[in-house]
Amino acid sequence: MSATADLAPPVHPAGASSELQLATFWLGELLLGIDIRCIRGINRVGTLTLVPEAPPMVAGVVNLRGDVVTVVDLRTILGLDQPAMTSKTRLLIVQSGAESIGLLVDRVADVVTVSTNDAEPLPANLSGPASRYFAQVYRVGADLLVTLDVTAALAVADN
Repeated sequence: MSATADLAPPVHPAGASSELQLATFWLGELLLGIDIRCIRGINRVGTLTLVPEAPPMVAGVVNLRGDVVTVVDLRTILGLDQPAMTSKTRLLIVQSGAESIGLLVDRVADVVTVSTNDAEPLPANLSGPASRYFAQVYRVGADLLVTLDVTAALAVADN
């Protein structure tokens, strides 16, 4: 698996205002978002095939319309507890180099549009080791939306 820079959030010059559409999803009580341009599809999990001697964050592989897709468990990467999958558990399909990767998420929320000028620094409670996978924070209604640096998260799966 190789993470590529095409999954990184776009960089905007200082002072430049731009709108960004984020596909949002939940991992437990954490609302996360990924630039919608990185998402290739959203699918039900289906049958996971375990991969012997795979790193802990690799939950297995699935057959998605004839393509073998590696499933990466974001909860493991972020150090979150591991509840059982439910009927709302989904795979967010992203492209990493030539490989399709399924990001295992608890449930999908919405697509939201944010202004890059509204980005806030990470709050203190998101400053642990997993914070290196977080890019920015936005207020969306009563929730805090944290953007996920998919390239950084997938780089862990490569090691």
